[in-house]
Amino acid sequence: MKSNDWLHGFRHSSPYINAHRGRTVVLTIPGDAIEHGNFINIIHDIALLSSLGVKLVVAFGARPQIQARLDGAGVESSFARGLRITPEQQLPMVMEAIGGLRAYLESRLSMGLVNSPMHNARIRVSSGNYVAARPVGVLDGIDFGHTGKVRRIDVAGIEKLLELGHIVLLPPLGYSPTGDAFNLSYEDVGSQVAAALQAEKLMVFIDDQGLLEEDGSLIRELSARQASERLAAGVVTGHDAALLRAACDACVKGVRRAHIISYVDDGALLEEMFTRDGSGTLVSGDNYEQIRQARVEDIGGILELIQPLEEQGILVRRSREMLETEIDRFVVAERDGTIVGCAALYSYPEEASGELSCFAVDPSYRRAGRGDEILAMVEKLARAQGLHKLFVLTTQTEHWFRERGFQTSTVQSLPGPKLASYNTQRNSKVFYKAL
Repeated sequence: MKSNDWLHGFRHSSPYINAHRGRTVVLTIPGDAIEHGNFINIIHDIALLSSLGVKLVVAFGARPQIQARLDGAGVESSFARGLRITPEQQLPMVMEAIGGLRAYLESRLSMGLVNSPMHNARIRVSSGNYVAARPVGVLDGIDFGHTGKVRRIDVAGIEKLLELGHIVLLPPLGYSPTGDAFNLSYEDVGSQVAAALQAEKLMVFIDDQGLLEEDGSLIRELSARQASERLAAGVVTGHDAALLRAACDACVKGVRRAHIISYVDDGALLEEMFTRDGSGTLVSGDNYEQIRQARVEDIGGILELIQPLEEQGILVRRSREMLETEIDRFVVAERDGTIVGCAALYSYPEEASGELSCFAVDPSYRRAGRGDEILAMVEKLARAQGLHKLFVLTTQTEHWFRERGFQTSTVQSLPGPKLASYNTQRNSKVFYKAL
């Protein structure tokens, strides 16, 4: 690393650090990850996230540890539908394995080793009966015994601990009002608690870099709809399917984003949270709100959105006919069938630059990050077209753009065709951003 590379990286991660402070993030960690050599680095990263003000809930699995305990007792274990069947006589051994693992995780999170990221880290870890469960019951004639499913999450109890700065540790165990204990799927626990808390993110650990295509390349991003289609088509199978299904379920129930990342790669968690491109696979909800390419049927919504801004002189007037011919240049933010934001990208390939234009967000939905999401979508499209910089002409919102990395420029710096059509009466200011 060059002497100033760390400074460059730190500066570029600071917006993400600020964005995640005070937000709830749920981590789902399989038992295999806990036995992996890289797990100590994950522990250090969890400590770092806690110190940065991220509210953390850790749902952990214990499948290999349970299997080792049953094998040690000479007890045979069986599976059906991807779930371990838990007869009543095996439940004490299951609870013993999970309890031992919970104590181990608490001890790891209590470390304060000199010359480590956890030196002097005072982390409070809490666990308890925050997950109510019910039995899976009998499926296909098979009695699953004390294998259960999440029934309810004690949201108030968990949130109170998070407000106190505790990391909440959730084992794959749930309890019923009758005092019974149930062996749960950690994916189910993580997904359900993330949805109940309306968490900002659900982080799902896996042994690969993320979800992979058939050729081995990483799938960078999927909408919840696309992920569901892959599951229905049988493209994703086995444990990967269970993890992807948990991510989809969380997104459908209100979690903004789920991330499938590696527990093998050192720093994957931090890279996914604090860099633009991340390290794994992003699954985003799209059933309620989405940023997407505009379609002809969106023209009415766009006109309704931009008309007040045109009347105030903030945006240049556009006719319906103009929108119809240029609709392929637009992206929109759609919320429950309503257009609440839009922007257009006009490309100038010869100068490798693009213009961000007609940028608008409904006043009722501002201050919630939608403008940043629309800008990120436009930047992504510009990079895909091979553009190296983005410019914007504005009369009243220069500070918003400056806060997002745009720098003041001159009218003469505009691409030739744009310079020729520049309206001197509007006297718009010009700002550029390198992509």
